[in-house]
Amino acid sequence: MTLEPILIGKAEDAVVLLPRYANRHGLVAGATGTGKTVTLQGLAESFSERGVPVFLADVKGDLSGLCQPGALTPKLAMRAREVGLDNFAPRAFPCVFWDVFGEKGHPVRTTISELGPFLLGRLLEINETQEGVLHAAFAVADDQGLLLLDLKDLRAMLAFVSENAAALQTTYGNITSASVGAILRRLLILEREGGEAFFGEPALELNDLMRSAANGFGQINILAAETLINKPRLYSTFLLWLLSELFEVLPEAGDLERPKLVLFFDEAHLLFDQAPKPLLEKVEQVVRLIRSKGVGVYFITQSPSDLPDSVLAQLGNRVQHALRAFTPKDQKAVRVAAQTFRPNPKFSAEQAITELEVGEALVSALGDKGIPNVVERTRVRPPCSRLGPASTAERATVMAASPLAGRYDVAIDRVSAYEHLKERAAAAAPAAAPETAAPPPPTARTGQRRAPRQPESIAGTLVKTAARSLGSQLGREVVRGILGSLLRRR
Repeated sequence: MTLEPILIGKAEDAVVLLPRYANRHGLVAGATGTGKTVTLQGLAESFSERGVPVFLADVKGDLSGLCQPGALTPKLAMRAREVGLDNFAPRAFPCVFWDVFGEKGHPVRTTISELGPFLLGRLLEINETQEGVLHAAFAVADDQGLLLLDLKDLRAMLAFVSENAAALQTTYGNITSASVGAILRRLLILEREGGEAFFGEPALELNDLMRSAANGFGQINILAAETLINKPRLYSTFLLWLLSELFEVLPEAGDLERPKLVLFFDEAHLLFDQAPKPLLEKVEQVVRLIRSKGVGVYFITQSPSDLPDSVLAQLGNRVQHALRAFTPKDQKAVRVAAQTFRPNPKFSAEQAITELEVGEALVSALGDKGIPNVVERTRVRPPCSRLGPASTAERATVMAASPLAGRYDVAIDRVSAYEHLKERAAAAAPAAAPETAAPPPPTARTGQRRAPRQPESIAGTLVKTAARSLGSQLGREVVRGILGSLLRRR
């Protein structure tokens, strides 16, 4: 059964997005105040009506209004008639609120192990040498069966590999105390910025983002990002982690009649600002290949030039709101935006971009056989839900009725690397104490040499050094001890 096309708006005729090509990704661009949020809201509603779950980042708080019916004002009613939206009526949509900090939605968590050393290194902004040490710490944890769930697990693991650097060097490479200290300092900064709330359990299960409501509408997952957007490194790392997890977990699906999930990433330029080349290559790879998993990704930003060309080339469905051309740089951005469309002989896209009114956009979506349609100057359809944020009381009501209420709200701290290393240290402490306290044996005055000390096994060395480093250290004490040692050496 072919699904009804998604109405974006109207030019001379209806301008639509075909659901079967929605997983070919898209772009919603335009200057501040030109209508990007309204376009995003209408698209989210349309996907939900067709049973497609949606995940979107709400950086201003405006999109929380999706959970409430809109007001049928004369202006909205007139726009609905103009674009041919015959069944337009105020309507609320099934929403689930999420928040990395757990303040305005269900907490979003992942574990240190699931994030992995690559994205964690980006989050910490460490150099290549320090990232190598981080990879080594993860490898030691894997080889010894130690779970890295939260930041205290990672701190304890880093302390362990630092103390045992000599014994581990032949297997895992050089691990310097300076590199470990630099990573620990970055962890302290991350913790003070609130990043500790992101790591732990219960970790987010991706299936909980892909639910449908009882009426068949797709669930709209709204990430409260008003606070998160002020921490751009954490925000971009979270979005990249989500993309990577979906790519790894979801099976191949090919082209479907409708996507399994659609993601809207607002302030998309934060994903790419100052990103190293290996990371950009990973983003490009995931965006290119996740289409076959049945996932559509839509970037929302001010100008197409905010995105790398390699990513921009993957975006088949485009909505371009007005851009202002006050400076030479602005004029260049307008030309770039116009050149991304299939030309329409009826008008100049470059000129139209600077003349668009609020609620108008240049739109080009994939048509039959996946070929881009010519660009159309389009009046964008109005959303059926509220234009503006939900109140605190309305948000609380939606959260209380959430199908996931209570599932993620209470953090769990189960036995992991920190506890296991502490237990090892405690078990080894009684055996290690007599050895350290015993006085040296007397030396014969006849010149007879003392018997050479027998070498210890690597396992014995690891246990004893773990005892020395973690026997009575808790959480931040591990960090302070190592940093103090580094300062004394200097």
